[in-house]
Amino acid sequence: MKYVLGIDNGGTMTKATLFSLKGEEIVTAVSKTEMLTPRPYYTERDCEELWQANLAVIREILTRSAIAAVELVGISITGHGNGLYVMNKAGETTYNGIISTDQRAQKYVHQWRADPRYDEEILPKTMQSVWAGQPVALLAWLKENEKEVYTKTDFILMVKDYIRYKLTGDVFFEQTDASGTSLLNVRNRCYDKELLAFFGIEEVFDKLPPLRNATACCGSVTEEVATLTGLRAGTPVAGGMFDISASAIASGLVSEDHLCIVAGTWSINEYITKNPVVDKHLFMTSIYCIDGFWLTTEASPTSASNLEWYINQCMPLEKNEAKAKNQSIYHLCNELVSQTEPEESELLFLPFLFGSNAVSHASSCFIGLLSWHQRAHLLRAIYEGVVFSHMAHVERLLQFRVKPTVVRLAGGVTKSDVWVQLFADALQLPVEVINVQEHGTLGTAMCAAVMTGEYESIQQASEAMVQVKTTIQPNPLKAAIYEQKFKRYQETVHKMADVWALGVKQ
Repeated sequence: MKYVLGIDNGGTMTKATLFSLKGEEIVTAVSKTEMLTPRPYYTERDCEELWQANLAVIREILTRSAIAAVELVGISITGHGNGLYVMNKAGETTYNGIISTDQRAQKYVHQWRADPRYDEEILPKTMQSVWAGQPVALLAWLKENEKEVYTKTDFILMVKDYIRYKLTGDVFFEQTDASGTSLLNVRNRCYDKELLAFFGIEEVFDKLPPLRNATACCGSVTEEVATLTGLRAGTPVAGGMFDISASAIASGLVSEDHLCIVAGTWSINEYITKNPVVDKHLFMTSIYCIDGFWLTTEASPTSASNLEWYINQCMPLEKNEAKAKNQSIYHLCNELVSQTEPEESELLFLPFLFGSNAVSHASSCFIGLLSWHQRAHLLRAIYEGVVFSHMAHVERLLQFRVKPTVVRLAGGVTKSDVWVQLFADALQLPVEVINVQEHGTLGTAMCAAVMTGEYESIQQASEAMVQVKTTIQPNPLKAAIYEQKFKRYQETVHKMADVWALGVKQ
């Protein structure tokens, strides 16, 4: 038998899944890492802890699956886009890894967007909105606040590129990931000194590693890593891909007809096109992992991570009780939400705990909270608020394409039947759920399958490895109530802008 291994390094979670060449999940291993918040607006991680988490999941995969190392024909990695991982020529990190939810560099974003050259000269090259969690902003912050780190850094990487280096000893920058960072002239698929000069970080031009395709071989497992993990030394490692591309390809996004929604740490909403879309109000157009296609994306950190925060902060006892009983706290949340109806409460939740897709400096809150509301109503409001945040993104995307006939849904929410039905009812579109638990690892594992020649292309790998598990039909009787609630959500967000602005002034 032949297998491929996909590894996904998200915001605080490292996952690895072993797949057959038919897309069957053989075994998954998970290791959680700590998010470091040394100051307000900072979100970091310890890179050594991150590396040890990757070693741990690889060892667990090989132990639990009991496959021979020679049967694992290829490895590929994905991870959260943006953020920043920097190291010197000795392979030592020069700063903590920075996660994409970091907001410390917001002031540089305001300065750049106020410059008339941004819309005229920069946006046509980057094809995306610049924001605080991107490497360009974080590098500008390092240059001003951590000059020694900035100077001693020799390589600029994304998280998956850093882990790939640790596995192979070779330094590359994979292009789907690079195309979402504002470091790249996306249209020409190359680094651009004039672009970097606009951001005031022209010095990093020589610190940007060679670009490689998602399915290119970018080195092989070293003897040292083989000893630490049980992998076969020489096992090839693919370039891998941006996590939004990985989830898209794992959802079978190989046609321009489909729209894909990924509801996890981030709200990701995307489709592919042969003609790149560039607009200052659009989040991002990036290079896709299929030749000739671009990925058009609306995204923000406003999705299911809001529920995780609520559980950790407001349901710690229930969480511990569920763990002691070997039960899922998320199952309890689903049960509570299913006991309510959308029309029985006008309570709104704005899912901006980690950032906003609406107004600068927006923060999270419940609107309309009254004494009679129960926990079930708060949880429903969170579920609905996350869906409405996705819908706001989808509305923007539909300015550039026709409305789809079906939506492919990926991410953690697919484990919740209640939440999936809510998406279908609010969007009034059929929602297809793919028969896979870990979309990120499946998508990137396809890169390994193509790299090793098991499939000729990503399209062929997708056709063989992606299967639709179920299709959830919308309830037309829910259309009016969700249309009304979404309208109120949008109006509330707009009216809150003055309140949020007042908070900034103070």
